[in-house]
Amino acid sequence: MARNQSSKEQQSVRVLKVGERVRHILSELLARGEAHDDTLRATSISVTEVRMTPDLRNANVYVKPLLGEDEAVVLKALRTNTAFFQREVAKRLGLKFAPKLQFKPDESFDEASRIDQLLNDPKVARDLDDDTE
Repeated sequence: MARNQSSKEQQSVRVLKVGERVRHILSELLARGEAHDDTLRATSISVTEVRMTPDLRNANVYVKPLLGEDEAVVLKALRTNTAFFQREVAKRLGLKFAPKLQFKPDESFDEASRIDQLLNDPKVARDLDDDTE
């Protein structure tokens, strides 16, 4: 049986779709408190992004606890329960291989805050006002 040939664009769309599906599954598991961990049940956690490798075997899961509180504790709890999350994702996803999950802190909010702070600096604001004149 011939293998279905697909373009690079179609492959990348598939990677994005699977990543988004994994994000939804993990968000649902965390929102329902299905993990048997008191830390995860007591904390609201946002799964902000899931980046899949092109072969769909690995997934970097970027998470942020509500208000950024106890991030290290939450990450430790997520990493401790990785096997549970991988099993549930595999069951609900239905792929040939279950992706290996790696939980990482989402630094994008901190970076956006830092950029906003830089733009609000009086020196930068003065330079930006000079450009408009």
